[in-house]
Amino acid sequence: MRLETYKKPVDLAVGTICIVVMTSLVICVVWQVFSRWVLNAPSTYTDELARFSMIWVGLLGAAYTVGAQRHLSIDLAVAHLTGRKKRICTIYTNCGVLAFASSAMVWGGWHLASRVLLSGQVSPAMQIPMAYVYTVLPLSGMIMSYYNLLFIVEAIVNFDKPDEIEVIEEQE
Repeated sequence: MRLETYKKPVDLAVGTICIVVMTSLVICVVWQVFSRWVLNAPSTYTDELARFSMIWVGLLGAAYTVGAQRHLSIDLAVAHLTGRKKRICTIYTNCGVLAFASSAMVWGGWHLASRVLLSGQVSPAMQIPMAYVYTVLPLSGMIMSYYNLLFIVEAIVNFDKPDEIEVIEEQE
């Protein structure tokens, strides 16, 4: 299985969204500081927009990190293993992250966002529906689940293949 074929477009999309959201976060904070301390007229919406941007960049950044397999538990669990043991640990770890992402983030986040949407709750300053803010939970959960499924399938497909390190050691 060619993992990069399925992973790269998602990486590009999530990375681009993270960059755009982080840029807007920096602009909001700089404008808030400037308007408060230089203009003596603080902006009313930038604090809220910065808070929502921080939520989005944090959760989407976590999804991107799972896709890069730089999540702490993934690194610690498989760092010193090779061969079948590494793949078994990879499958086990990714199944755990998949279970959490699909149950807590996708199902729970969707449930939360739909309840908030039905309640009609809006943000105090910008007056946007809070459900828009909460949609990042199921979105990032779906991205994490997608990545985990790719890694599980790749580990299963390559289960009996030797690692690159093992091939190099055998050649020496």
